[in-house]
Amino acid sequence: MHRLLFLFTLLLITFNIYAQDTNNPLLAKDVESQTKWVDSVYNALTLKEKIGQLYMVQVFSSQTDAEKTKVLNLIKENKIGGIIYSKGGPYRQAKLNNELQAASKTPLLIGMDAEWGLSMRLDSTYSFPWNMTLGAIKDKFLIEQTGRQLGEHCKRLGVHFNFAPVVDINTNPNNPIIGNRSFGEDRDNVTEKAAAFMKGMQSAGVLANAKHFPGHGDTEDDSHLTLPTVAFDAKRIDSIELYPYKRLIKDGLSSVMVAHLNIPSLDPRPGYPSSISKNIVTSILKEKLGFKGLIFTDALTMKGAADYKFEGLDGVTEGATDTVGNIDLAAFLAGNDVMLMSENPESGIAKLEKAFNKNLFSEERLALSVKKVLQAKYKVGLNNYKPISTYNLDKDLNRLYDDILYEKLMEAAITIARDSSNLLPLRHLETKKIAYVELGDAGGETFLKTLKRYAQVHEVKADKLSDLIAKLQNYNTVIVGFHKSNDNPWKSYKFTDKELTWLYEIARTNTVILDVFAKPYALLDLQTVTNIESVVVSYQNSEIAQETSAEIIFGALAAKGNLPVSAGPYFNVGDGVQTNSLERLGYSIPERVGLSSYRLKKIDSIANHAINGGMTPGIQLIVARKGKVVYNKNFGKHTYSNTAQKVREDDLYDVASLTKIVATLPLFMEMEEQGIVSLDTKLSEAIPYYKNSNKKDITFKKMLSHYAQLKPWIPFYFKTLDTVTKQPSTKYYRKSPTGKFNVKVANNLYMREDYKDSIPKIIKETDLLSRLRYRYSDLPYYILKQYIEKHYNKPLNELVQDHFYKSLGANNTIYNPYKTISNTRITPSEEDDYYRFQKVQGYVHDMGAAMQDGVGGHAGVFSNANDIAKIMQMYLQKGYYGGVRYLKPETLDKFNTCYYCSKNVRRGIGFDKPQLGESGPTCGCVSMTSFGHSGFTGTYTWADPEEELVYVFMANRTYPTSKGKNMLLRENIRTNIQEAIYEAIIK
Repeated sequence: MHRLLFLFTLLLITFNIYAQDTNNPLLAKDVESQTKWVDSVYNALTLKEKIGQLYMVQVFSSQTDAEKTKVLNLIKENKIGGIIYSKGGPYRQAKLNNELQAASKTPLLIGMDAEWGLSMRLDSTYSFPWNMTLGAIKDKFLIEQTGRQLGEHCKRLGVHFNFAPVVDINTNPNNPIIGNRSFGEDRDNVTEKAAAFMKGMQSAGVLANAKHFPGHGDTEDDSHLTLPTVAFDAKRIDSIELYPYKRLIKDGLSSVMVAHLNIPSLDPRPGYPSSISKNIVTSILKEKLGFKGLIFTDALTMKGAADYKFEGLDGVTEGATDTVGNIDLAAFLAGNDVMLMSENPESGIAKLEKAFNKNLFSEERLALSVKKVLQAKYKVGLNNYKPISTYNLDKDLNRLYDDILYEKLMEAAITIARDSSNLLPLRHLETKKIAYVELGDAGGETFLKTLKRYAQVHEVKADKLSDLIAKLQNYNTVIVGFHKSNDNPWKSYKFTDKELTWLYEIARTNTVILDVFAKPYALLDLQTVTNIESVVVSYQNSEIAQETSAEIIFGALAAKGNLPVSAGPYFNVGDGVQTNSLERLGYSIPERVGLSSYRLKKIDSIANHAINGGMTPGIQLIVARKGKVVYNKNFGKHTYSNTAQKVREDDLYDVASLTKIVATLPLFMEMEEQGIVSLDTKLSEAIPYYKNSNKKDITFKKMLSHYAQLKPWIPFYFKTLDTVTKQPSTKYYRKSPTGKFNVKVANNLYMREDYKDSIPKIIKETDLLSRLRYRYSDLPYYILKQYIEKHYNKPLNELVQDHFYKSLGANNTIYNPYKTISNTRITPSEEDDYYRFQKVQGYVHDMGAAMQDGVGGHAGVFSNANDIAKIMQMYLQKGYYGGVRYLKPETLDKFNTCYYCSKNVRRGIGFDKPQLGESGPTCGCVSMTSFGHSGFTGTYTWADPEEELVYVFMANRTYPTSKGKNMLLRENIRTNIQEAIYEAIIK
């Protein structure tokens, strides 16, 4: 009976001990094992070693040998408990960390100020956005995921404590220290973001640290240079500054950093720092808020010990000069557990040891802090310490996974703070003449490049304001990018007086979209926004921020962010215009849409093989999936010459027969859905000219399915050559425009205008093929062009611009580019030695199209991969793109149907379709609902609705000659690339 009573009493005592400690965030899941390890280590330490555990010293991984030796001595002689890393690279830090850990009797607790990730990338950007940027995001899961992935970075680098998140409520725009480090000024928003961030990071096994207690957000002084005073009463501090701590402590916050502040309402001693105030550390944080986690001082080097009148050190300090270490002792007596970045750790440890021997604090008090440090060490796994592996370290800290998250974060954060005229996202591109003006001291190259992917945007510069305003008169929309340095969150964010003057004047005379690539406080400089129609806050000037912001302006992405702070009378916390996507193509990385970057590298190999094998001088390549371009590369040059221009994104290619589906076909589809014509209409009904011909009963359906007995092509040019010289006959050509010789087929070569009229006559009178079977032909598109132009009484090139290209933003898609575009942007098609006898560049390669003034229904369009992708994406989206319904879904379905598959005709109406047998136009790995087309010059495009894929391949394989073997086709370069795309799909 007595034995049972004893066991019951023991269990009750144990239960009470654990019950008292249930809100201790430093306890591991296996509390019993943790307690045994902590007690074992603690009991094996000398007094000096116990005190040493309370110290965490600053280390730079780039430090000198002498500095490293000093730290090693602190570890070996003073048995310090931890390291806080600052500047330096990850590889050096990992190596140094292993060396320091090896020298330590008890494994070191490693901390780091990695509030927004680790600056380890080649472009010097951080892994994640600033807290201010995160404060604009509504989705708490994204913040939690940020904390987790940042925690994974820390853990990989051997960091156990990340001194984050900052939970200061930044109600003072002039705060020089907090600013971008705060989630904002709204206490609920800050608390929610900080809680999510903490939860994510601690789920990765890295302990969080909320700072700077009790609140550093409302001061204008730099705590690194002075002791800032927070003069609010205790009630205000409790309701605002302390608000986040209450929630985070309840949610399991591991540690707190006490701020370097003077707060008279909480400690009346004049000029006394909060970090050594017992009332603030013990009475408020530990007792009132019930915090049982680790408590860190802020850096003890911020203010010299001689500046304070320390109390309670009687018997320890001897004489006026014996002040070194006083602040360390005062901080410990105030209730702190860890002395962070002591000015002199050796003296501090000696001072605490002396104080213990003088009975200024008890063994119980010392054990409380030391055991908390040891509990933290156990919780992060230091009871089973292993050195950091440097294998793949750079790769592990620079993951595509993190790039995707960064992209998602910027998409969710960027804020339309003002849109008085409902200008955003930009619509009706056919009415827009857009200029870009750059302000600020940092570059906006990526922003401008991305803007140009959507519309014709010209950068306008001038040394004088008057000259700039004069140039801007030619535009009706001006995008002003204000770009400030993204190097660190403390960089200048303000407008200069000159920039403000220029901005006001631009806005006075133009419709303006101001995009601020800096923290929202930059808007404080604006004295008026009356003439500024739209203001976008992009928060940072990283490449991803620039690209994302451009996509939001053009509606490829929805705007979701809200301002986390107020910025003067015009911009309030919580402001944010929410928009919907217009379903324009966006730009991202492959993993974002379920493709593997690694597997897509195979495309590079195939493309380079084509270039090196002389199959084409150059290539443009685009792969888009789920509405995002995720592969956009250029290979080779315009020609095979060593000095030739390298292929660029905005270079133009002669797309040859792609013209059929990107120019003629969409106009015909539009007419068909409007009831102007049907697929079963016969040529004699639509075009009376063919009433008495052998083609009178051919329907559009058969003709556009290439199942109408039409000849593949007719060499119209051949009869215009001199029969002896084989050169252009003087009967049909002149070297300069004279009278009726005004059809320009090449440089200094003009054809007789009336020969254009001979082309329809030749087609009409040409015999049909002997039997009905599938035979690809250009002739349907000569006929279709004739029909469309007659109906509208307007040339095809103007029609397709007005009906499609201008509003699509296909500003690089054009007939006869020689008229308006420099040859430096146009790849040559051929060194013609059979018709025009010159380099064909800027003029259509196809002879029949050239004889129609460069405007053929079957050929003549020049474009780049990006524009072709837009058109194909419009088709993929069943006729919708950029907020415009171009075609009805049922129209696309009707034309994307193989009507004569049973006759071994694979084609749809205009569109090419996958092969019905072994060989054909695709890799054989596409869906049967997919569609596309190829072009004689080497071009190719294909769309697959089932995989939401668009693939565009641009080439000038006909240069320098189109004669001989088509190696691009024979070696299946285009379809091998297509196969590689499908192999890259992550199942």
